[in-house]
Amino acid sequence: MSSVQSFYEATLELISTLENTKLDRDTKISKAEAQLEKRQQAMAGMAPPYSEAEKELGAQLIELNEEATQLMQREKLFIQKDIKDLTVKKESSNKYINPYQSMATDGMFYDKRK
Repeated sequence: MSSVQSFYEATLELISTLENTKLDRDTKISKAEAQLEKRQQAMAGMAPPYSEAEKELGAQLIELNEEATQLMQREKLFIQKDIKDLTVKKESSNKYINPYQSMATDGMFYDKRK
């Protein structure tokens, strides 16, 4: 199997993993990392000259790569949203426990003269 074909198959596996909604996030990330490593190894093995079939696969790979990039960007946004929600929840929990902790000292005037 040529390296272009193995890169194509690894890209398809990556897309199917990222589109799978039944997997939990940790499993999805670990599988995606393994498939990205496979793709990296296949990419390292690519060298011209390419046959006509490999050129056609390359044209399809451009579209698949864009789709994979969009799916990974979507996962990144989900993770960022969860992190933001967690920090807001933590902050509001801390305000509930100690409501006077973050009171601003705006408007106070200290006279240093005696």
